[in-house]
Amino acid sequence: MLSIEALEKFIQSQEIRARIVRLNVPTPTVDSAAKAVGTSVDQIVKSLLFLVESQPILVISPGTNRVDRKKIAQHFGVGQKKVKLADPLTILAVTGYEVGAVPPFGHLQRLAVILEESIFKQELIYAGGGSTEALLEIRPEEILRVTGATLLNLHMESETD
Repeated sequence: MLSIEALEKFIQSQEIRARIVRLNVPTPTVDSAAKAVGTSVDQIVKSLLFLVESQPILVISPGTNRVDRKKIAQHFGVGQKKVKLADPLTILAVTGYEVGAVPPFGHLQRLAVILEESIFKQELIYAGGGSTEALLEIRPEEILRVTGATLLNLHMESETD
């Protein structure tokens, strides 16, 4: 399993403009993460690992949004049933991090990344920081630069949107 230290080394070696915020409390929810760093839930993002026809794809989305699997399927030209959220063991095996700690980069293997375009509404965001007691403070543009991500609107539209 990778650690905060492994993420810090990756950030330094790649000259990434980001900061790991170490916390004294676990942040299993968007609300708890926002409270721990004293910000709004709008600045918290989640890194979700999907399997598209068994290929791992990392989706970075606002923490309060639901990701529309149908839109991922359309992007890759596959049926919706071919897009599955990875289970915790797969997440650990592919990224090196446990659920709730997955950063946007610095994984065991280089992953294709999709950024939900609405994260660019925020100047500064907080993502998984390599531990459930750490968050990564970073600008969305820096994630895009480091990962070479594809920008998509993956927000699941609800009846009230």
